[in-house]
Amino acid sequence: MSNDPSPEMMAAIRLWSGVDCPNAAAARGLEDFPALMAEFEALRGTLVFEDEPSSFEAALRAEKEPGA
Repeated sequence: MSNDPSPEMMAAIRLWSGVDCPNAAAARGLEDFPALMAEFEALRGTLVFEDEPSSFEAALRAEKEPGA
């Protein structure tokens, strides 16, 4: 049994958007998705948004557009 979720992702994209995977580059992009999801799953339970709210607010202020 294959662990490749690409066919299921392509079917979901087709279902939601009504288009097939447009080209080979898009299909290659989906190949990276399982590893990315595994990295996120490894972080589950270790990150909490509220850990450093002051740093988040400082980052927002640093990225604020001038005159906004």
